[in-house]
This record gives sequence, structure tokens and C-alpha cells, in this order.
Amino acid sequence: MSDNDRILVGIDGSEYSPAALRLAGRLASALAAPLHLVTCLGFSDFYLPAHLPPGYIDTTAELEAIAKRLMEQAIDRAYGAERPEHLTTAVKVGSPAKVLVDESRNAQMLVVGRRGHGGLFGQLMGSVSAACAAHAHCPVLVVSQEAEEHDATGG
Repeated sequence: MSDNDRILVGIDGSEYSPAALRLAGRLASALAAPLHLVTCLGFSDFYLPAHLPPGYIDTTAELEAIAKRLMEQAIDRAYGAERPEHLTTAVKVGSPAKVLVDESRNAQMLVVGRRGHGGLFGQLMGSVSAACAAHAHCPVLVVSQEAEEHDATGG
């Protein structure tokens, strides 16, 4: 398997992350493709500030450790003990939209949640998912939380 075969998933710790992860996992399994998860340390868009301990954070390593913990929590919520076989993760520093668009050069598909933790709830799509849909170098699947809820109820 090459990097170009991978299914890339951008997650941010929001309530949309597990839905995107579950769907991406099903696609990766069906396509026998590796699954690569990316989260970003981009202070304007990242869901990190709510999880920072009170006081001063003095190293990037501390921020990366928090981002990795949030990523693990999202993976656990999405898959529990049934993690996909070829799952890899990375924490990148930079604007989430720019990082994901750059990473999409080496993917067969990019999967993102419809909205992140920021923005207005009236928006149909968040700024990161909209930027990815407009600029990615591979097909982009934007996953709605409501679609997963619809599947769960059978309606």
C-alpha cells in the first residue's frame, strides 16, 4: 500500500469527529486502504483551548501531548476496541485547512466533519470543511452528524 492509497481524515475533537472517523473506517475497510488521521495545532480553529489546564503552557510538546490525547479520545469514541487495522495518526502544526489540503496530495480521499467546534451553528459547513472541499487534491467527503444519527435510528 502506498500513501496515495490512504484515506485521510481530519479531526478536531468536536462532536463531528467520531462520525467522520467511523465512516472513513468503513470506507478504508471496503477499499483495503490505510487510514491516516490528522489533527492540527492551529490556534484559531483547533478545539484545544477548552482542554488546556489553567495557567501557562510553556512548550509545544505540551500542546502536542494534549492534541494526541484528544485524538485518542476521538478514536476511542469512534471505534472502541475495534480500531481499523492500518490506522496511523499525526499531529501537525498549522492552519487545519492548509494542512489538510497539503496532505490531500497523497490521498485517495479526504474525510472531514461538516462543522468543527468553532463557527456559527447556522452555517451549513464549517470553514475548514468548505476550504477542503474547494481546494483538496483528491475527492472530499464531508460527513454530517445528522447522517449518522439517521443511520442509527434506521429512519
